[in-house]
Amino acid sequence: MTAGPLLSLAAVLLLAPALPGIATKTKSLLTGRRGAPVLQLYRDLLRLLRKGAVYSTTTTWMFRLAPVAGVVTPLLAGILLPLDGGGAVLRFSGDFVAFAALLALGRFTLILAALDTGSSFEGMGASRDAAFASLVEPALFLCFVVLILATGQLSLSGMLSAAPAPSLAMVAVSLFFVLLAETSRVPVDDPATHLELTMIHEVAVLDHSGPDLALLLYGGALRMALFAALPVSVLVSRTDWSAPLALAVLVAGMVVVAVAVGIIESSMARLRLSRVPQFLVAASVLASLGVILQLLT
Repeated sequence: MTAGPLLSLAAVLLLAPALPGIATKTKSLLTGRRGAPVLQLYRDLLRLLRKGAVYSTTTTWMFRLAPVAGVVTPLLAGILLPLDGGGAVLRFSGDFVAFAALLALGRFTLILAALDTGSSFEGMGASRDAAFASLVEPALFLCFVVLILATGQLSLSGMLSAAPAPSLAMVAVSLFFVLLAETSRVPVDDPATHLELTMIHEVAVLDHSGPDLALLLYGGALRMALFAALPVSVLVSRTDWSAPLALAVLVAGMVVVAVAVGIIESSMARLRLSRVPQFLVAASVLASLGVILQLLT
């Protein structure tokens, strides 16, 4: 294996905390505010790592496991993505299932940690998170089905090398909807809210502090980076490109996706909880139309 996949993964790991900052800065500029610096999350992570963690007497080892799993699971998922356009660090037939399973495992441990606190608010957020996740995963797998039909491959390294097609445009839009849900962004959730009755992800991490909270924040940024890389890889096949050019295009595409998230957040409000399932079902519908188009071509 060449050094290209490892260097691309390292670049994504370094860039990840900047993506939420780019989205927030875009939202601030479009709404006439100065906003926090793009690199604010890097500062927050360093500040939190220097602090101590506080644990409730009602929590168990599951509460402490969630922050570690929140970083390890997206890191392992990133190993399966062909970030350099050529091949992933680790690839095998059916690795797209492992990719989805790893990200689901990270969410599952966070839900268990929220329930472990015994807090009714955190339990409420965990329940909403689980309900919405059950609607996100069908859309993600339908997107993978389109890629399988387009390439005949069962590995992400081959699936993300499909030639441009209208069905792939639908997949990219569907994946963008999935990104908004998986990273708890508007219109599914609002990362800036402080109303416990409306929070989803933020209330689930309410009791975490210090280094544990830093791990959760970085894990969330890394999830955003992975889901930003997916639509870029679907729309721009970089199989035959040189490693530096492929990485540069990926980074530029991820920045564009983060800007798009900021535009969405500045132009619309968070949906009512009863409307969120409709939004997530729309992602599955788009991916299903992509499947139909791919079967007809």
